[in-house]
Amino acid sequence: MGSGAMRRRLALGVAVLAASGVLAFATPGGALAASDGLCAGRKVKTLPFSTGAVQVYRRNGYVCAVTLPKRPGIKRMMSVSVQARGNRPVVDRGRYAHRAGPVTVHAGHRCVWVKGSVARGSVSSGWILC
Repeated sequence: MGSGAMRRRLALGVAVLAASGVLAFATPGGALAASDGLCAGRKVKTLPFSTGAVQVYRRNGYVCAVTLPKRPGIKRMMSVSVQARGNRPVVDRGRYAHRAGPVTVHAGHRCVWVKGSVARGSVSSGWILC
C-alpha cells in the first residue's frame, strides 16, 4: 500500500472518530439516556431511604437494582444487593460518587430481597415481587 493510500485511510479514520464524538455530545438527551438506562426493563419499585434510593427493574424473569445517592458527586460507601429466593445475593459494594450497581439476578417467578445503602442510611425490602 502506498503512502498516499495510507494517508487517505488515516484521514478517513480520524474523520469518522471526530464525527462520532460530535454526535455523542450534540444529542441533547444522549448523556442522560446512557445514565438513565442502567437496568433493562421497566421500573417496578423505588425504595427510598434517608440518604438515597434503590431502584428496582424487572424484565423477562431478571431483576436488576441500582442504589442512587440523594447527593451524587461525593465518594462514600454505597452498596446494592439482590437475592432471588433460594440463591445467594449478588452484591456491589464500594466507595462510589454516583451509584452502586447495577446488579442483576435471574429470579424467574421467585421472590427477591433487595438491599441498598449510602453512607449510614440503608433500606431492606423484605421478600418482594412474589
